[in-house]
Amino acid sequence: MADKVKKAADKKENDIGLDVQPPAESCKDEKCPWHGTLPVRGTQLSGTVVSAKMQGTVVVEREYLKYLPKYERYEKRTSKYLAHAPPCMQAKAGDEVGIMECRPLSKRVSFVVVENKK
Repeated sequence: MADKVKKAADKKENDIGLDVQPPAESCKDEKCPWHGTLPVRGTQLSGTVVSAKMQGTVVVEREYLKYLPKYERYEKRTSKYLAHAPPCMQAKAGDEVGIMECRPLSKRVSFVVVENKK
């Protein structure tokens, strides 16, 4: 019985206010919105992980269309965002992820990975 109570305490997840699936495993990262104390707010984006070579950070590339009124056409544009990747998300290069805005974690990191769509 004590094992069940301990497992339930380990699985404690914060409600981050989004309609996304929480990660299957837990982590001890303080900057994790699910298992730590980092609140999320503002913009929610999705994109592809281009690079996961940094420690705890991934580069997410997002492709979108921009309308050009002069030519009455759309052009493709891309933006790259640096996002904190908690260990419970297991984000690797090529994964589709959802990121959410948070407080600035470093000079260029103001997003955190909240969903891994694999």
